[in-house]
Amino acid sequence: MSDSQRFVDFLKTQIGLEVGSVGISVIERAVRQRIASACVADADAYWQVLQHSAQERQALIEAVIVPETSFFRYPESFVLLAQLASQRLLSLAGSRPLRILSLPCATGEEPYTIVMALFDTGIAAAQFQVDALDVSPRLIERAQQARYGNNSFRGAQLGYRDRYFSAVEDGYALDKSVRQQVRFQCGNLLDPALLANQPPYDLVLCRNLLIYFDQATQEAVLAGFKRLTRQDGVIFVGPAEANLASRLGLQTLGIPQAFAFHYPDAAVAIDRAPQPKALRPQPTRSGDGRPHTALQHEARPVAARLSAAPPAENSSAQLQAIVTLANQGHIAEAQQACERLLTEQGPSAEVFYWLGLLSDASGKPAQAQGFYRKALYLQPQHLEALSHLAALLAAQGDLAAAGRLRVRAAQGGDKNA
Repeated sequence: MSDSQRFVDFLKTQIGLEVGSVGISVIERAVRQRIASACVADADAYWQVLQHSAQERQALIEAVIVPETSFFRYPESFVLLAQLASQRLLSLAGSRPLRILSLPCATGEEPYTIVMALFDTGIAAAQFQVDALDVSPRLIERAQQARYGNNSFRGAQLGYRDRYFSAVEDGYALDKSVRQQVRFQCGNLLDPALLANQPPYDLVLCRNLLIYFDQATQEAVLAGFKRLTRQDGVIFVGPAEANLASRLGLQTLGIPQAFAFHYPDAAVAIDRAPQPKALRPQPTRSGDGRPHTALQHEARPVAARLSAAPPAENSSAQLQAIVTLANQGHIAEAQQACERLLTEQGPSAEVFYWLGLLSDASGKPAQAQGFYRKALYLQPQHLEALSHLAALLAAQGDLAAAGRLRVRAAQGGDKNA
């Protein structure tokens, strides 16, 4: 057995990792780092340490894991999640709090986003609880600290940062009102005893995890989902995992760009009456009396939203109009707006990225690949384009290429990686 292969097999046994999804070079680099940190002579000596030290086993796993996350990533998912949460709470009529699960939660951006999205919808703290799990104690500790740098805040809509964060010396600190809604713990989704004594969840977010596994592990993960999710619950996956979820027996809710699924023997009703809707900031106050802005819904036709867009020279505002259209499910209109912006302003990595995302949501993976690659040609360090293209290639079976892209993302987007 080669030096590399035994560590590959170890990681597959421990966390179900498929080597092609990250690339053998990532694993080899992680092993070299741990050999140096453990102060042992070579791979053989390190392998012996690994067999007898649970702490070192966890350290190697964490050296391989490269979380890619940010607040309000895939914002349309959170629009739908808030809508489903509101509808479910009406049906519960105060009988119990809503239960939501986020895994893997990495450094906490996703579970904290869930809380902010529900608060912005007007849902009270007592009405829901978010549980967040990750295999890495180090990441859990960082999540609990709830301090974030600029890389966690992406996109044009950053009003939530003003509402829920305070500027500190090393970035931004999250308000206690959000932090206390999330319960963090370490856990492995492949562990059959995970959350065994807990009631099932109404909503589960597990995005960009299945693509790292082989088919047998994917099926095991889906079995774990079924145990953890209520029969009438909803599961959110990543964009590149939508076809995979369908192949594994889940049914889509059919909401563009939300990537939400349910079990085939359970109907999930969605009240579509408020659609289409735009988001308008309205002044309100937090529990401690500080003014902030909550998102309220305003019905407006597509033509009105487009005509209200700023002049051509304001590409940032035009891009935000595109994002709003996409989040509301107006895929064709958003694509047309992207093409207009390219005609008026010239090539743009961010516009090409959104065209890729829109093509992905429309079930056109080949077209999406082309747009993601254009975005990366213009901006090699565009982490979202790297992540989405890697996920897309992994879903299509090109694990080697996907692994190389993830290495680039881990190295900060170096084009020559």
